[in-house]
Amino acid sequence: MDEDREFLTEDRKFERKLITSRNTNIMKINYILFCLLTLLMGCKPKTSNNNREAKYSEKYRPQFHFTPEKNWINDPNGLVFYEGEYHLFYQYNPYGDKWGHMSWGHAVSKDMLHWEHLPIALEEYLDPKTNDSTMIFSGTAVVDKNNTSGLCEGKDCLVAIYTSYLHKNNTGLRQHQSLAYSNDKGRTWKRYDKNPILDIQRKDFRDPKVFWYEFQQKWVMVLVVPDLYKVQLYQSKNLLQWDLMSEFGKVGDTTKIWECPDLYQLPVENESGKSKWVLSLSGGHPAGPAFVGMQYFIGEFDGTKFISTQKEAKYIDHGKDFYAGIVYNNVNDRTVMIGWINNWTYANEVPTSTWRGGFSLPRQLSLKRKNDEYFLLQKTIAEAKSLRSEEIKDLEKFNGSSLEIELEWNGADGTILELFSNRDEKTVIAKRDNIVFVNRAGSGIVDFQSDFASNDQASIDGTNQKLSLHIFVDQSIIEVFVNDGEASITSQVFPRGENTIVIPMKENVKSIRAWELKSIWK
Repeated sequence: MDEDREFLTEDRKFERKLITSRNTNIMKINYILFCLLTLLMGCKPKTSNNNREAKYSEKYRPQFHFTPEKNWINDPNGLVFYEGEYHLFYQYNPYGDKWGHMSWGHAVSKDMLHWEHLPIALEEYLDPKTNDSTMIFSGTAVVDKNNTSGLCEGKDCLVAIYTSYLHKNNTGLRQHQSLAYSNDKGRTWKRYDKNPILDIQRKDFRDPKVFWYEFQQKWVMVLVVPDLYKVQLYQSKNLLQWDLMSEFGKVGDTTKIWECPDLYQLPVENESGKSKWVLSLSGGHPAGPAFVGMQYFIGEFDGTKFISTQKEAKYIDHGKDFYAGIVYNNVNDRTVMIGWINNWTYANEVPTSTWRGGFSLPRQLSLKRKNDEYFLLQKTIAEAKSLRSEEIKDLEKFNGSSLEIELEWNGADGTILELFSNRDEKTVIAKRDNIVFVNRAGSGIVDFQSDFASNDQASIDGTNQKLSLHIFVDQSIIEVFVNDGEASITSQVFPRGENTIVIPMKENVKSIRAWELKSIWK
């Protein structure tokens, strides 16, 4: 939700949208009647598997990363586990493949890998009094376990808290926080009739992340005042009334506005019982102000304020395509983050057809201590191994574009792998002077935007010669995890040819294994 982008909506477009919505509702009613009639006739309607597989066969379409069936997506929203389902809500444009008409799309999964698309959860709407449009911006979802809100029909329900963005004639008027709730496992939602629940009368005030703070039996909300580089922390007993507790900000990377904050506690690896609090947020990128990225701060949270113990900005991902990541609520045994794979610098221009944008593989987070300083570790969730199909015996003879590679390198400098290597095109993974590079400058289609061609880099520990790479390649997405998750580089690429892999310095490979990965849509 970068403030630099322009609105893509107009009142007449929105009027057509409402007409389309009404027509859609009529179609849904007709379909329900059809299904009832079919059931009475003792038959089943045809499944849509073939249609879905056809939709997921377009050029560059990822096969094991989440993408919408069609149209635009950006930030993941409302990540929550409830009654055996992982919910994934997300910023979605129901009417086109560029940013606009922000609403909450919705999908559910049993394993955070295989997804079932559901109807739009929260849709942009018109104010009946002013006729102004309100978009549904980023936010969170929680399980109100004890019905603290009084909105649950049973012992608990799902509650969504999100930024409602009021605008008119392509001009933003105000951002405030609103609430909706669901008593049927997230299938239908009702907006709270006394919205907004938090309004400080600002144009830019957004992206609430809410969690239950067990120690003090209260809800905590973190959100941002983007242009002031400020995170605010609020508390509530009922999710409806909120009181400001403290502020954090004007530190770290302030080259871009701040967005999508999150606050969570992580264990420290190899230190039993030890944990620290992490505040992550989206904004600047280690490559400079031309791009957006994610930074994090490690420190302590006492229920009222967050205090960082680090001296400079640290970044979650060093590629250009990991943004707006947040962690799941109501998952007790681990902390899992999903991020948006794209960058506002070129997000509306990437050369995909029928859809734009996707999400990372779910990443399990923890901390590691080095020289009395803490760093974030990221690893794909263990369930990702279930995607493995056949083991690839000769990687250089494999030409598929959905695979996983585990590689141990002996520490020498040079090119490690060339992915999508065809004639003058290739994506290069290399090492030099304790730095790992992912160079996509010659990766294929790079001229759709002047800054897309890039060489991304992440520093590694130089005290030993160990270098391990865990690489996921998925049509147009590459995720590289370095040294058991001490660094990550996420990049989009758009090659013209097939995925031919070259290993120029085989003598430096200590070990390598690879697997073809199955599609989650078939």
